[in-house]
Amino acid sequence: MHVHSDTRRDMAVYLANGVTTILNMGHARAGFVDSTRPAVDRGEIPGPHIYLAFMVDGSPQYNEFFVKSADEARAVVQLAKTNAYDFIKVYNNLSPDCFYALVQEGLKKGLPVVGHGVTQVGLQKQLAAGQVLVAHAEEYFYTVFNPPGSGPENAPPRMDQIPAAIAFTKRYGAYVTADLITYATIARQWGKPDVLPEFLKAPQVRYLDPGDRIGWRNSGYVKRAGDISARAEFLKKFIRALNEAGVPLVAGTDAPSIPGLVAGFSLHQDLKALEQAGLSTFDVLSAATRVPGEFIQKAKPGTQPFGTIAAGNRADLILSRANPLDDLSTLETPLGVMANGHWHDAPDLERLLAGVAEQYDMATGCCPLPPR
Repeated sequence: MHVHSDTRRDMAVYLANGVTTILNMGHARAGFVDSTRPAVDRGEIPGPHIYLAFMVDGSPQYNEFFVKSADEARAVVQLAKTNAYDFIKVYNNLSPDCFYALVQEGLKKGLPVVGHGVTQVGLQKQLAAGQVLVAHAEEYFYTVFNPPGSGPENAPPRMDQIPAAIAFTKRYGAYVTADLITYATIARQWGKPDVLPEFLKAPQVRYLDPGDRIGWRNSGYVKRAGDISARAEFLKKFIRALNEAGVPLVAGTDAPSIPGLVAGFSLHQDLKALEQAGLSTFDVLSAATRVPGEFIQKAKPGTQPFGTIAAGNRADLILSRANPLDDLSTLETPLGVMANGHWHDAPDLERLLAGVAEQYDMATGCCPLPPR
């Protein structure tokens, strides 16, 4: 799943929610890359298997590594390779020269490109060049459906624009992150300051890093003007259409960088949102299991398979009380989780969550909250 979490405690929260694999799409600090991920892989720290994307932009606007020339872009790919990253994540402000250099050098070095729509290139050309995954379904808004200056701000696209977008996505074999809950959560708080206190009172916030709680309070979404709820409704229809056309979808969220999305818990919210958008429970489960496994196998040949139960696959399993095809909510309280061959029963998962909450309570001087 697509996340932005990079703390040891976040890994425990993901595992307790049944998440056995994550793709960290940027913001991972050096300590996480150098120490936490290897320790998780060795079984010394409980957590999911982690794939890392190195985020690159064309300006410092979003506080990421940025490059201004093709030579710099190629050098960044080598830097990412040296530091054991798995993907290059492209961001909005890259120049065309830098984008194409990242794709070409990434292919040479075995670091495929994933990420946003690049404003000066556009998703169609990006996928044609070799970008393998669109990091958010809403990225189609910005360089396909409603590029800047093409119409009223925040207006939903026309439904008749969907077939062409689906056609080129299928043509180039790209995957799309169906992070429906991300945009829905942004829409819910867009221009609505009263929503933030509600998010901060949610029981899951006990498992949110205090620094992220401060980040939520300082979020700019509540200060925006207008209303994007119509776009959020369009996105439901677009994701359903992508699914019906056979475009491979992977589940994911932007937790915890988006206020209202807590590591682990937000995945279950995303699964529920996808089901409510009209996807079958089988397709929803596939977006969280089989399809991510297929994506990694296609993008990173030679890695150990996962996502299905088969001989030779990585031992990532969830034991649930009931059949999730009948009710997805059974996945919210797993009886046990096996991540990369390491078994954690329900009491162990509860201890992991309790330990995270206790550390955060000590850090904030807050009273412990009741068990979930």
